Amino acid sequence: MVTQVANLNCHFSQLSPIPLEADFYCKAGEMLAVVGPSGGGKTTLLRMIAGLSQPQSGKVTYGDNVWFDSQQKIHQTPQQRHIGYVPQHFGLFPHLTVMQNVMAGLDHVPKSQRKQRALEWLERVNLDGLPDRLPANLSGGQRQRVALARALAREPSVLLLDEPFSAVDRETRERLYIELARLKSQLAIPVIMVTHDIHEAQLLADRMILISQGQMLQQGRPFEVMSHPRNEAVARQMGLRNIFDATVVSQEEGRAMTWLTFGHNQIATENAPKMSVGQQIRWVIPNQGIRFNAITSGRLCKSINKLDVEIESLLVMGEMVRVIARIAGVEQVINADIPLHLCHKLGLQQGQKTTLALKSDQIHVLQT
Repeated sequence: MVTQVANLNCHFSQLSPIPLEADFYCKAGEMLAVVGPSGGGKTTLLRMIAGLSQPQSGKVTYGDNVWFDSQQKIHQTPQQRHIGYVPQHFGLFPHLTVMQNVMAGLDHVPKSQRKQRALEWLERVNLDGLPDRLPANLSGGQRQRVALARALAREPSVLLLDEPFSAVDRETRERLYIELARLKSQLAIPVIMVTHDIHEAQLLADRMILISQGQMLQQGRPFEVMSHPRNEAVARQMGLRNIFDATVVSQEEGRAMTWLTFGHNQIATENAPKMSVGQQIRWVIPNQGIRFNAITSGRLCKSINKLDVEIESLLVMGEMVRVIARIAGVEQVINADIPLHLCHKLGLQQGQKTTLALKSDQIHVLQT
């Protein structure tokens, strides 16, 4: 039984076998998503937190409890850390029933209490009718929930989830998102989820870390990272496609406004860092910062950044449409995803010349 509710603080540094440099925290009751491509060091990070791997140097603390300290030669085992761990593909024992799998994680609980504890958690993950089933007779979503129940029945100090939705289909994944979000609101422990899916992190996480090739690129709330990526590597990892070159024309300190030359146009961005006139910069704008003109009514959102464009293509993707448009004087195209119904309402067509607006508060200058 966990007697304290505390924050988790981690610092890891190593050059081999997998280079890794990370410094972060996760508060009690918070979900932190570690996001990055395959081979980027995400699972290694999780195993170090769990005590399954030992970094060359660093420190891990849970409240006042030191789990790992390379200088003081402290290295607590996973059992001593009392971790709840859900590995990829769930790690269930194939010869044990659902009930027995959950009870297998309860060695620290008196035998007389294990069955009741397991039943309570199976009910909380909506599996109370399947205690006698073997894993082979469960769907992917049901196996995932058994693994989650087994981890949470331990009443762990920290819950670690390694790509928890990668082995289930899209429909099941959407249902599990809802269940995990509901459970998260009831848990007063740090929850760390590893994923390569930005969408998952945005849906579920309170904060996120972007990691690539063992290096932390940026951390913060998902919306903050999406709207203010530190550099181009972060922007691309976040799936942002509209990254362009521009030249600084002027900065108005009183209005916190910076003017840029973009193709044949001048555009403004708010709250940019101090820059020099004539400086070459890279900038990015997320999808929500782009607005198209209504052809029929001539209405356009209030913006000082109005650009004349020609629609190159319209690609329907379910209920969304990918609009690709050309801007005068710019080699790259601009991409925008808009709802299908809005595309019809605006009367957008291939080859059409129209106007779009870029919201000045959404244009973000990237660090070089």
